[in-house]
Amino acid sequence: MFYREAGQFKTNYAADMAVFPILQDKIGIALILTLALVVIPLAGNAFFLSVVMIPFLIFALASIGLNLLTGYTGLLSLGTAGFMGVGAFACYKLTTIFPGVNIIVWILTSGLFAAAVGVFFGLPSLRIKGFYLAVATLAAQFFLQWCFIRIPWLYNYNVSGAIEVPTRTLFGIPVTGPNASPEMRYYVVLGIVILLTWVASNLVHGRIGRSWMAVRDMDIAAELMGIKLLPTKLLAFAVSSFYCGVAGALMVFLWYGGAEPEVFSINQSFLILFMVIIGGLGSLTGSFFGAALIYILPIVLRGAPSLVGLNIGAATVEHLTFMIVGALIIFFLIVEPHGLARLWQTGKQKLRVWPFPY
Repeated sequence: MFYREAGQFKTNYAADMAVFPILQDKIGIALILTLALVVIPLAGNAFFLSVVMIPFLIFALASIGLNLLTGYTGLLSLGTAGFMGVGAFACYKLTTIFPGVNIIVWILTSGLFAAAVGVFFGLPSLRIKGFYLAVATLAAQFFLQWCFIRIPWLYNYNVSGAIEVPTRTLFGIPVTGPNASPEMRYYVVLGIVILLTWVASNLVHGRIGRSWMAVRDMDIAAELMGIKLLPTKLLAFAVSSFYCGVAGALMVFLWYGGAEPEVFSINQSFLILFMVIIGGLGSLTGSFFGAALIYILPIVLRGAPSLVGLNIGAATVEHLTFMIVGALIIFFLIVEPHGLARLWQTGKQKLRVWPFPY
């Protein structure tokens, strides 16, 4: 009744191939943007913005980056956290060398350094793939993490060996540092995530995205069709690493406010990989679903006992959270191996023909 295609006629090819071909989808996107831009900042407190929304958006952006490489191009990577670290340390060096430049410019520019490093470590992708490529990116992860610890120049020879985020302003309002308000940090993160999600959507629905998916489905057939494998794969590595680098800079400058190299460990890479798998490979929407399930759901489960009046110890709540989240992950993978995004698409398709089964 509320999600129907009847009466919505398309008179040209562009309308037929639109990302949101149904009016209800456009209304839904407008409502989500209104919720994110207006309702959440006004209704949410500092804890909700700093602990829930900002990390969720950053993880979603990192998941989009990995999804472009693994989900759309079929190249498995375990070096996501390393590329995020490159972006964070690059942004730190740039903002300390050129303190007068807007911090948002350096956050976006730091992704270019991560893209360059990603292209370098993506060179073996022409010859190897699958688990062998995963091992190569795993080596990149360990090498980059070693660099973050053993090269003092990266953290300006700080005694702590960590990134110490300075205060930077935007139109006179602090954006980073201890004086930055959660609302300001949230708006900056949200704006960057919306911008890069829009760019990624245009990429995957255009010629570049079709080339990536052709390589993913069968690289030999793609090469016979005239797609050059090495530039296509390296472009996927570059774009993916760019997104991860920007996410790493956002994580340190607008969430943590400072970070040690251990933040970009292999555990972080696996966490983002799980978000992509659970959310759905080859789906930008799935990146947000996966980030919500892996990051937000445990927070909700930890606070649930106190809300209903149950007196349960913190350690017990933590163990129960791990058990419930793990069981849900197994359940979703059994019900729909293609992730939460496929469940979402299936539900929308059934609504379009309801009450008929086909």
